[in-house]
Amino acid sequence: MPFYEEKTRRELAEWEKKLLKEGFFAKKYAKTIQTKINERIPEKIHQLFTTSIKNMVQATLVGSEITSKTIPLEKATLEEREKKLEETIKFYKKTAAVEGAGTGAGGILLGMVDFPLLLSIKMKFLFEAASLYGFDVKDYRERLYILYLFQLAFSSDTKKKQVYQKLKNWDELKIQLPEKEVYLEEINWKEFQLEYRDHIDLIKMLQLIPGFGAIVGAFANYHFLEVLGETAKNGYRMRLLK
Repeated sequence: MPFYEEKTRRELAEWEKKLLKEGFFAKKYAKTIQTKINERIPEKIHQLFTTSIKNMVQATLVGSEITSKTIPLEKATLEEREKKLEETIKFYKKTAAVEGAGTGAGGILLGMVDFPLLLSIKMKFLFEAASLYGFDVKDYRERLYILYLFQLAFSSDTKKKQVYQKLKNWDELKIQLPEKEVYLEEINWKEFQLEYRDHIDLIKMLQLIPGFGAIVGAFANYHFLEVLGETAKNGYRMRLLK
């Protein structure tokens, strides 16, 4: 077995072990606090965020506004793919940090703008990552895989385990997938957006503080892209090394 592949398999195993490990008490406690906060948020605000998530999911699955500049790499080695991926991750982390600093400096109003902007940056990165690993993002099933990677990166421990099992058995699952329109109708939009928001809100709320928010916004967005990069890398490793 080539050295790089052996090294990659070890890293993948460590990542899967960490992913399936039970969360710490503090993390579970934070989830409890966030649930109580969500209960106090007016339904109109929930609807605003739900709409943003719904638009993002629909754009990912059936839209043409999110595309990849990268032609799927079909003959590259795993090491070559991942060298290019690391460059891509660095670029998007910097992009997200700049965007977070700009919106964080503006307080509440611009902080609200950050939500859809950060979603867009994350989706564009995932499309690039899919192409670098040789998968065609024009395929609806590949776009759905991208959404699962998004959920895997930004969901509760329980949800992560559910999504992980889907990705682990992707070859079998994708054969059973319904048509795009049917799948869209079956999505629980509010549940989807709450999973995402609960994962990021406790740190992102500090971004709404003028001045201080610029520092938090840059750091938080940089971190979120770092997490997403690791998730995408190992998510596609599972498929290529299977």
